[in-house]
Amino acid sequence: MTDQPREDRPGPTAAGSAARSAPGGAVAERPPKPAFLPSDIDPTVFDEGFLRQLERLLLIMKRPVRGGLKGGRRSVKRGQSVEFADFRDYSLGDDLRLLDWNVLARLEKLFIKLYVEEEDVTIHFLLDASASMAAGSPPKLLFAKRAAAALGYIGLASEDRVAVTALAARAGRRQVALRGSGRVFRLLSALSAIDTADGPTDLVASVRHAAAQLSGRGVIVLLSDLLDPAADKVIRELAATGSELIVLHVLSPDELDPSIEGDVRLVDVETGDGLDVTVDLATLDDYKARLAAWQESFADLAAKRGATYVPISTDLPLAELVFAELRRRRVLG
Repeated sequence: MTDQPREDRPGPTAAGSAARSAPGGAVAERPPKPAFLPSDIDPTVFDEGFLRQLERLLLIMKRPVRGGLKGGRRSVKRGQSVEFADFRDYSLGDDLRLLDWNVLARLEKLFIKLYVEEEDVTIHFLLDASASMAAGSPPKLLFAKRAAAALGYIGLASEDRVAVTALAARAGRRQVALRGSGRVFRLLSALSAIDTADGPTDLVASVRHAAAQLSGRGVIVLLSDLLDPAADKVIRELAATGSELIVLHVLSPDELDPSIEGDVRLVDVETGDGLDVTVDLATLDDYKARLAAWQESFADLAAKRGATYVPISTDLPLAELVFAELRRRRVLG
């Protein structure tokens, strides 16, 4: 991630440089504008064409929402729109313009037509910033930031509010919620400022701190490697907030398919504790079986709690994540 570019709206990298007048009649070269979001993996991943594709997507919600401002979401409240919802009996003081005159003519009873109210919601991105998220190539935290940037842009383009919280140590540092696609650079700035923490991170404590700052029901997107002994408790507590929960379980290729062998020492990056092991084919097979069972336990827990669980490898191209994997799992549509 990079600091906020100088242009006011997202766009592709400028082709070449333009000349401008300088004092004394000299001509100075204007430096090329920076790309929207340069990437070591794919420098074109956030070009303008990619953004236009993102704007066609919407974060799918399983149930109606209760938001605050007018937006593009189906609300649990009734209001005025073009989409009919239901009837109710007329009460003194109701707007006569909402009377159904056809029903009155047939039944000689007064009924009010109700319409679906559309409101916005807040999409809360909780990024695990524990020391273990620095591992991998690309680092898991960098991949999580890019995924949050893409999903956050979709939210902003849909007139939803977007908030980012970094989970580190025992606290969750939440940024002010943003609304409108013009705030995309503020979103990128907030994501760029997130770095991994030194020392241990109590994921449960930091999630509880973040959950206490949530206002209203919306969508929670947790991006984490879940390398915490109480990770299952994290999922349970976030699901209990009443918001829709999406868990993006981010692991590196080396964690999914280790290439080590022989006598090695494994060191915990948070505590510094070490463990000497001998790695052979049987050890690797056992590791992969335990890893699959571990991921399956999260998938089962999420299903029971009405959440969505998506395991991801950091070598997955971002475009494939957004346009294929998350659409296949009905996260985006």
